[in-house]
Amino acid sequence: MKFSLFVHMERSDTSKPHRELFEELEELACIAENAGFETAWIGEHHGMDFTIAPNPFIQLAHLAARTSRIRLGTGNVVAPFWHPIKLAGEAAMTDVASNGRLDLGIARGAYMFEYERLVPGMDAMGAGLRMRELVPAVKKLWAGDYAHQGEYWSFPSTTSSPKPMQAELPVWIAARDPNSHDFAVANGCNVQVTPLASGDAEVASLMERFKTAVANHPEVPRPKIMLLQHTFVADSPDEVERLSNDLSHFYCLFGAWFLNKRAIHQAIMAPLSAEERAAMPHYSPQAVRKNLVIGEPAEVIARLKGYEALGYDQFSIWIDSGISHSRKKKSLELFIRHVMPAFA
Repeated sequence: MKFSLFVHMERSDTSKPHRELFEELEELACIAENAGFETAWIGEHHGMDFTIAPNPFIQLAHLAARTSRIRLGTGNVVAPFWHPIKLAGEAAMTDVASNGRLDLGIARGAYMFEYERLVPGMDAMGAGLRMRELVPAVKKLWAGDYAHQGEYWSFPSTTSSPKPMQAELPVWIAARDPNSHDFAVANGCNVQVTPLASGDAEVASLMERFKTAVANHPEVPRPKIMLLQHTFVADSPDEVERLSNDLSHFYCLFGAWFLNKRAIHQAIMAPLSAEERAAMPHYSPQAVRKNLVIGEPAEVIARLKGYEALGYDQFSIWIDSGISHSRKKKSLELFIRHVMPAFA
């Protein structure tokens, strides 16, 4: 099982300069490369400092100039926000800039906050249908020349300019329900999954959905599957407790962003009250301590060995968490020093 890093710029304080966040992201990605991580992943989000990445190709192209080996992935671009020609071209250019190191992750998106602002009237179902039209169109544009007459986009014969350096640029689909797994496998795409804070039963269930999709398409070579999970290594029981509390706050805020009911000022949502957090018992410190990968090295190794045994090809450390850069860096370095050797 290979390891990767899922990282964004994030802030909850407008006094923190965006340039400083940019430099911190670069430092974490370079630490991951030096440790032998497979990929650094950056997603797409708009109008929210909770996760800052209006165009992940910009950050990935910057990292391409600062690194030499680590693969660089979009985790993920949001399908309904892209025209197929634009996505095919920008992804190919990033592949050229990175000397053939791009992985293109695509998702339908998750936040109604973003749908309302970029595609008014959009819902998750409509976003998913656009993703299913977008993915094969992008692949055909890379092959070129291709004319498209679809439900959401139409254009005359076009080819991607430039073309990707890689003969087969890896495409990953963020999947949860069985139909998404089936679509990914049928279209020769790798699969990204996350249980969020639902625990190991969901981790196992996601793998079963993937295996079912693979079995349903024996004509397609088995793609890869990546598990994305918040993971933090601590050096003491006290730090485990602090991380559990901090991740509880993070997930409560995530839930509030998802519900899209609280006011946003300068791209930041105010901290939740104790009463609001208590109304989300599924994100309590006790729940996230159990369901996320938080612990001292031996505990983390044991959890990850279980995921490896299930058949996951890649495990991605989701490091966004609302904690300071120094604590993220400490956890990542503890992971590299004490956990990774168990998987050498």
